[in-house]
Amino acid sequence: MLLNSNFINQLLKWKEFMEKAKAFIIPRSLVLDAYKLVAANKGAGGIDGETLSSYETKLEDNLFKIWNRLSSGSYFPPAVKAVSIPKRNGGTRVLGIPTIGDRVAQMTVRLSFEPLVEPHFLADSYGYRPGKSAHDALAITRTRCWNYDWILEFDIKGLFDNISHELLMKAVVKHTDCKWHLLYIERWLKAPMQLETGEIIARTKGTPQGGVISPVLANLFLHYTFDMWMKRNYPSLPWCRFADDGLIHATSQKQAEFMRENLAKRLKECELELHPEKTKIVYCGGNRRVDKESSFDFLGYTFRKRGARGKDGKLFTGFLPGVSKSALISMRAQIRKSAIRNKTYLSIQEISKEFNPILRGWQNYYGKFYASALYPIWRHFNVTLRNWVQKKYKRVGSKKRAILMLLKIANQNPKLFIHWEKGIGKSFV
Repeated sequence: MLLNSNFINQLLKWKEFMEKAKAFIIPRSLVLDAYKLVAANKGAGGIDGETLSSYETKLEDNLFKIWNRLSSGSYFPPAVKAVSIPKRNGGTRVLGIPTIGDRVAQMTVRLSFEPLVEPHFLADSYGYRPGKSAHDALAITRTRCWNYDWILEFDIKGLFDNISHELLMKAVVKHTDCKWHLLYIERWLKAPMQLETGEIIARTKGTPQGGVISPVLANLFLHYTFDMWMKRNYPSLPWCRFADDGLIHATSQKQAEFMRENLAKRLKECELELHPEKTKIVYCGGNRRVDKESSFDFLGYTFRKRGARGKDGKLFTGFLPGVSKSALISMRAQIRKSAIRNKTYLSIQEISKEFNPILRGWQNYYGKFYASALYPIWRHFNVTLRNWVQKKYKRVGSKKRAILMLLKIANQNPKLFIHWEKGIGKSFV
């Protein structure tokens, strides 16, 4: 026992010596915290094909390797996996998906670096920030549209693909002198990308959309490119930014056009450009007729004139946000893809278990403002259920009898689906 005790003490001393000998002092607890956040976010594997569940079979060893390599300065990120995903408005977007281990490493650095820059970000930057949400950005935009007649809606073309490494590192150095922050952020910026064909390509600009540390780096870049530029040069004009989507409010069409021209120049100075098709000037004032667009989409909502009822019960027309047409199209496509009408082997309770969480997510996000604009999707889902009933219960036969059957179920079990529970969208026609 004495020998074992001495041996253990020697091991502990050796471990303490090795930890002190590391190039960088990185707490092992920070790596563990990083893993917990990565695990909570789930997500697909990277180029090595390793899933979160397989990574966790040797969790202690894997986390030790990450900590050991980060602490010694010997961690080199693997290539990110290029994955094309469809955009809501057509086309595709390429994400760069890191391996599970690389996500843990990125999160470790992010947990240490983000608190250094977050306090410097301005209030009207909403994307990828703790304590802020898309709903916050939508709410402030709704209020400002009542006070300003014109708005410049802008989108930065390929932000994550085109960020200048040199300019970004200047911003990083401004906020940290921590050597391991600087070392690993630069390595992640230069990490190659593996295309879906297997080809490995070098990267000289951009930070992969899909990387754990990319959102805070993108926000830091735009903090100096746009946010501080607006604060210095146009302090009287309200603006709102959610990642690469932004809005600038103006008092006149001429002022909005002036801002579009100057913003294009500013972005060019920072090696970025406005998206020509997604940048436009919109009139959001009263009933005056103008030769400009009178609606715009922002964060899945369409802002336009809508009838509404005030707190006093009186009807009025306001420039208000409601779920966008493209979002409704996307939701319908998801319902069709689920092929509910063909799942006659399921009970309606099982369909509820499978699809109600999705419906609830739509209600929670798109039902925040002008919830009645969601009615078409509830009706579409109910018609899908009606088709399912007719296919599952051949004896029901007619559409009318299927509707009566569903109405009875909805009245007896109103909590089966979120829109039934809220008493909306019970049309099965």
